[in-house]
Amino acid sequence: MKLKKAELIINELIDQYAYADKSDRPWIIGFSGGKDSTVLLTLVWIALKRFKEKHPYPFQLRRPVYVVCNDTMVENPVIASYVDEVLAKIQVAAREQDLPIFTKKTTPKLDESFFVNVIGRGYPVPNNTFRWCTDRLKIRPTSSFLHDQIDEKGEAIVLLGTRYEESKTRERSMKKYEQSGSRLSKHPTSSNTFVFSPIKELVLEEIWYIINAVDSPWGFDNSILFQIYSDASADDYECPTVVTNKKHSSCGQSRFGCWTCTVVKEDKSMSALIDNGKEWMIPLLNFRNELVKDRNKSENRSSTRRNGMPAVTEDGHNQGNYNHGYMTKLLGRLLEVQRDVQEIKPEITLITNQELIAIQVIWNRDGFFDQTVSDIYRKVFNKELTTSNLKTLNQTERRLLSDVCEDEPEYYELIDNLIALQESKTLLVSKYGIHNDVEKRIEDFVKVK
Repeated sequence: MKLKKAELIINELIDQYAYADKSDRPWIIGFSGGKDSTVLLTLVWIALKRFKEKHPYPFQLRRPVYVVCNDTMVENPVIASYVDEVLAKIQVAAREQDLPIFTKKTTPKLDESFFVNVIGRGYPVPNNTFRWCTDRLKIRPTSSFLHDQIDEKGEAIVLLGTRYEESKTRERSMKKYEQSGSRLSKHPTSSNTFVFSPIKELVLEEIWYIINAVDSPWGFDNSILFQIYSDASADDYECPTVVTNKKHSSCGQSRFGCWTCTVVKEDKSMSALIDNGKEWMIPLLNFRNELVKDRNKSENRSSTRRNGMPAVTEDGHNQGNYNHGYMTKLLGRLLEVQRDVQEIKPEITLITNQELIAIQVIWNRDGFFDQTVSDIYRKVFNKELTTSNLKTLNQTERRLLSDVCEDEPEYYELIDNLIALQESKTLLVSKYGIHNDVEKRIEDFVKVK
């Protein structure tokens, strides 16, 4: 490789993998599919291949290398599709080249997904002061996999594609945990875990040089990644010049994340993708902007938080969780967006059937039975939601129950509500407090009677 710094990193990787560390603790590469993690995996892959070629059997690559990609379930669809293709290529190529590289995709628990929290529980969408998404959608899923490896091997080394040049804050954070004379630093939150940042001193031009000049070891076309960044570059993003051939005259420094992200004021990368031909993303951008605009409207919020504490300002502005009226409106809008996007991109799913089930369960347990997820889905798609879990009683059972309660129809509603609450125990949502939920529904019924 012509880039001297890259050769030094490869040699450092070989030394750490094969000589400096005598244990079998696994390497875990945080892989987003972006430019930095792609370069990191490229250099690790080259290092393993060189060592394997230089030291044939019986010298084997004993340490597993896990390429761990976290899917928040609300990733930018362009990146999500790209990453799926890349992971498939990595898995096949590693097996063909007999390298101990394994892919793993982590996702949030159903109970902690973005839409289950926003539309099910009514969490206001994240902002800088209430950034609940990072822990639930990113940190917890990856930490769970990491802890599984530590339980099995005792320790693990996490390889990160972080670089000093990204920001002064990032540089301070990295150096805070570095140990003088050691490549490895202690993980800030996870015990028995070490962090290795091999590409920390590379600058942006060198990152793009490697992507453009070095063939992907797993056989993917790196120009696709380059084009994604180029398409997502807004006018005010820095686009450094990286000349390896005439096609690589410039590229973007865009950051990709969740398409629903409301922490940033505006999603410049999604806007730029739309401007560069991906008009099918317009409904996503509009929905994201509506989330920002409607977040703090008093009519969309409750007067209490989910724990029952009052949340009203002195001037009477509601600041609690979203009320059920707004949550049903959000679900309808989201399903409309999914319908519109699927007319052009039928493979894209914005909210899964499992999430819809979980939302219905939470609504039931919160005592909200006026509108069902099935009804909203039917109104948008003009067809039934294909999951039996949302139907607690079949038509025959409903008819029989209705006949029994003919003289007192309010009991039909109560029994139906209680059955819906009971069914929640079988779904992937915490059943903590189910007895209290049932008792509260009966108490509410008695008060009305």
